[in-house]
Amino acid sequence: MTSLRIAGGTIYDPANGIDGAVGDICIRDGTIVADLPADAPRVDAAGMVVMAGAIDIHAHVAASSVNQARRLLPEQHAADPFAAPRLTSVVANGGTGDVVIPRSGTGGTVPSTFTTGYRYAGLGYTTVFDAAVAPISARDTHAQFDDTPIVDTGCFVLMGNDAYLLKQIAAGEKERARQYVAWLLGATKGYSVKIVNPGGVELWKENVREVRSLDDAVGDPKVTPRAILETLTEAANELNLPHPVHIHCNNLGQAGNVATTLESMRTTAGRRAHFTHLQFHAYAGERGKTWSSGAKQITEYLAQHPETSGDVGQVMFGQACTLTADGAVEYMLHKSGGGRWVNVDIELETGCGIVPYTYRDKAAVAALQWVVGLELFLLSPDPWRLVLSTDHPNGGTFLSYPRLIHLLMDRAFRDEQLKAINQKMIAGSALADGLAREYTLQEIAIITRAGPARLLGLSNKGHLGPGADADVTVYTRDDDRTRMFETPRYVVKAGTLVVEEGQLRRAPAGARHSVRPEYDRAVERDIKTYMDRYLTVAFENYPA
Repeated sequence: MTSLRIAGGTIYDPANGIDGAVGDICIRDGTIVADLPADAPRVDAAGMVVMAGAIDIHAHVAASSVNQARRLLPEQHAADPFAAPRLTSVVANGGTGDVVIPRSGTGGTVPSTFTTGYRYAGLGYTTVFDAAVAPISARDTHAQFDDTPIVDTGCFVLMGNDAYLLKQIAAGEKERARQYVAWLLGATKGYSVKIVNPGGVELWKENVREVRSLDDAVGDPKVTPRAILETLTEAANELNLPHPVHIHCNNLGQAGNVATTLESMRTTAGRRAHFTHLQFHAYAGERGKTWSSGAKQITEYLAQHPETSGDVGQVMFGQACTLTADGAVEYMLHKSGGGRWVNVDIELETGCGIVPYTYRDKAAVAALQWVVGLELFLLSPDPWRLVLSTDHPNGGTFLSYPRLIHLLMDRAFRDEQLKAINQKMIAGSALADGLAREYTLQEIAIITRAGPARLLGLSNKGHLGPGADADVTVYTRDDDRTRMFETPRYVVKAGTLVVEEGQLRRAPAGARHSVRPEYDRAVERDIKTYMDRYLTVAFENYPA
């Protein structure tokens, strides 16, 4: 039996209504408990800030596309080798003593598997979800997860351009579509349904680069982006998945796309739905003519629809790597910037595009993107339903999270950077007009811990009450919020102290989150017939 008392810290635990109270967090056998004996091992957290382990609801860390991105960035890996840390772990199978496990890796915008786990833990993150996994490559994703230490993981499975699903929509087979969704989630060991540019990736294969309307035909007149959204949203709700359908809207990155985003939200109204990296979908104006912020329209909709949630996808200036199943977007970026890129068709399921990218504060569009993301955060009426992300590595690396938190908490810091960016497109925006809100530590705990846990349906995560998983982060209080959040003093993962005095000490394996909905096994006959005819992987070999 292992136990630990984190003593005398200032606790921020919004899920349990604790906002800056001084107290102890008691841990036994990987779980938070109400109390421990007085002689239990302890960590002195007096004067420090204590929160649950952070949760990244939307990142790209283990899909097959992530490996492609790593291959595109060899110079970053050469420039940022990660020296093997001095990790210790108790010998398994009843042995005694500690053994050194030296494992290295490489960093950069898209770190290697080992480094991803180490660096997330080094920021106080203990749970990470990969947001876009092609079903046929799920086996590879789980192999990468197996190689990523410390953090718990899970993945969202791409379905919005799946040819078998579109075939069911065309035939009016809504029940078979729902059965297929259930089967596919179990076969891939996925956690929820992901839609990327519904129907738009399928159209891109025919060189159609933009969805003009949610009612555009995708091959068959009955198959439209709207029909795909409705079918998959209903399926996720009927299957009672812990996390609702996770939607990347059509027309990402286009001026005026806020109209498409709002129409997509109205299509799913009344049913749980999560809209991801909303910053990339919140541009007003008119394509080819004007750009402006549509953040206010998005936050006003969210205020009126409690069934709808989102994450921001904040752009952070500096190196990034755009990586998405939305191949049409990546083609657009490649044509505008040149350089290395990847654009592929993944069987009959989805697509993939990758373009290394740098957001420059003197570039007008990048400046607007930065402003729009911050406006979404600062205008949001409910931090429980609009949570933190940079869509790693699309808007910026997860290593930029501490600086993003600093921007949200410190208006003076934010205003200083606002003055330095390109002013061409930001006149009249709420941020330029003096948006004064500053997030509190309690609100930061919501958008990085309690909110993502609630939206993911993880009842044992994101809080510090008895029965919760013992994922805990302790920060040294500092007015420089970047410095505070980039180097936690202590991090506990499932009861194991993995970061001590700011140094990574241990790297236990994380857990895997997945769902296995019930379905009528009779559907397997039709799926097998389809796969035998069209796919390169046999039905029997398909499941992860």
